[in-house]
Amino acid sequence: MSTPPGVLTFSGVGLTWPDGQPVLDGLDLVVPAGRSGLVGANGSGKSTLLRLAAGELSPTRGSVQVTGRVGYLPQDLTLERDRPVDELLGIAVPLRALRRLDRGSGDPADLEAVGDDWDVEDRARSELDRLGLPADVLDRRLGELSGGEVVGLGLARLLLARPDVLLLDEPTNNLDARARARLHEVLGTWPRTLLVVSHDRELLERMERIGDLRDGRVRWYGGGFSAYAEQVRAEQAAAEQTVTAARADLRRQKADRVEAERVIAQRRRQGRQAQLSGGIPKIVAGMKKNSAERSAASYRRVHEGRLEDARERLEAAESRLREERSIRVELPATEVPRGRVVLTTQALVLRNGAEVELELRGPDRVAVVGPNGAGKTTFLETVAGTVPPRSGSVRTHVPTALLPQRLDLLDQRLSVVDNVLARAPGQEVNPVRAQLARFLFRGAAADRTVATLSGGERFRATLAALLLADPAPQLLMLDEPTNNLDLASYDALVSALAAYRGALLVVSHDARFLDEVGVDRALALG
Repeated sequence: MSTPPGVLTFSGVGLTWPDGQPVLDGLDLVVPAGRSGLVGANGSGKSTLLRLAAGELSPTRGSVQVTGRVGYLPQDLTLERDRPVDELLGIAVPLRALRRLDRGSGDPADLEAVGDDWDVEDRARSELDRLGLPADVLDRRLGELSGGEVVGLGLARLLLARPDVLLLDEPTNNLDARARARLHEVLGTWPRTLLVVSHDRELLERMERIGDLRDGRVRWYGGGFSAYAEQVRAEQAAAEQTVTAARADLRRQKADRVEAERVIAQRRRQGRQAQLSGGIPKIVAGMKKNSAERSAASYRRVHEGRLEDARERLEAAESRLREERSIRVELPATEVPRGRVVLTTQALVLRNGAEVELELRGPDRVAVVGPNGAGKTTFLETVAGTVPPRSGSVRTHVPTALLPQRLDLLDQRLSVVDNVLARAPGQEVNPVRAQLARFLFRGAAADRTVATLSGGERFRATLAALLLADPAPQLLMLDEPTNNLDLASYDALVSALAAYRGALLVVSHDARFLDEVGVDRALALG
C-alpha cells in the first residue's frame, strides 16, 4: 500500500552486533503519521528497529531521521528491579524538590529544580489514575511492583512527556484485562504518530496499517490485524499456486532435457552408421559430423536455457512463501500419574497478605488469575522458594520449574548452550544441541550470548534451559508465557502445552491462551 510522507525514515540502515552478527542490512523504511503496528518473527529485528528509532542504538551504516520528540517504551522495563518509580517517570528531581519545599526544608536549588512544574505530582497522579495505578506507587521501586504495574508506569511516563512519536515494544505484556482495555482506549485514539510492536491481535486491530518485518524488509498492509491476516492468506494462496505451476514446469523442462539428449545421441549413432557403411565420402562425413555437433550444441543450449529459466522461476516463487518457523517442544520425561499430589499449601499467606489454599494433583492445569498487584507472580515465586511467605507453608512433591515473567534466569554472559548445560551438568553437548534445535537455536545460533537475544529469543532460551534441565520438571509454572512470542511461536507453544504430561500453574491475562491450553480450573487472587 502507498503511505503518506514519513515521520520516521530509515535510509539504507545496517546494523551489526559487536560479535559480527548482522541484524539489519540496507533497510529502507518510511513510517507515516498515524497508528502503525509492526509484526514479524522472533529475532527478525523488531525491537532493534525501535531502539534505532529511539536513538538507543546507532546504525553501523545508513541513517535514521525522526520528526519531533520521541517517547519509547522498551520491552525489558521489568528487568530494572531497583529503579525508583519517580525516576522511571522522569519526575524524580522536581518531585523530590517540591516535597522538600512543602516540608519547609528546601533551599534555592530546590526552587530552581521545580521551575514551572509546581503541579508535577498532581499531573503524575492523574496519569496514574488514568491507567488504573494507585498513587502510592510514586514512593516505591519497580521490584516491589507487578509486571503489569511496571508496564503501566512506563506508559504513564510517556503520557506525561507528550511525545510527537510514540514507540512501544509489546505494551500489553503483563497487563490484566482492565489495564489492557484502558491501553487499547488510549492508543486507539492516539492523535500523533504511533509505532507499536505487538502480538496482541486486539491492539493491532486498532492500527491504521500493519508493517510486516521479514528478511530485513518491511512491507505495509492497510487496515488492522484482520485485514493484514486476510491479505497475507491471499498472497500465500497465490504463491503456493505459483510454486506448484513452477515445479510442474521444471519437471517438464527436465524431461525435455532428457529427450533432447536422447535425440542428440540417436543422431550421433545414425551418423556413425552412415560413415561405417561407406556410403559417404570422408570429407562429406567430416562436414556432416561438424554440422551435427554444432546443431547438437545449439539444441542443448536451448534446453539448458529453458531448464535454468524454470529453476529461477521456481526459486522466485518459493521466495514468496513464508517459512513459519516455530518451536517444537517434546516433554516425555514430565509425565505425572493422574491423581498424584504435586503441590500442597497449609495456611499459606503470601508476602502481600493474600491467602492461598491449593492442592494440585497431576496432571491438573490451574490458571492463576486476578488483577495486577493481586500477588499472582508472588504466589509462583513462593512456590518456587525464591520468596518466603508471610506465614504458613507450601510444599512441592515433584521436580519443579518456573518460567518467570522477568526472564532474568539466564547468565547474560554465557551462550544459550552453556546456560542449558549449567542446568543439566550431566548431559553431553551434542544431544543438548540437538534438543536446542527444537527451540530454533540451530548451529551457531546456540552459541550466541544471552545478552544479544531478542525478547522472543530470550523466552525460547529460558524455556529450553528449564525444560532440558536434569531432572525434567513435572510441575511447570508459567508467568505470562505469551508476552514475547511471535504469532507462529504462540500457536506452537499452545500446541506443546496441550500435549504436556505434567501439572501446570499458569499466570496469564490472555483468556484466549488459557482456553486453548485447556485449563481445568482457576485460582483467583485479589
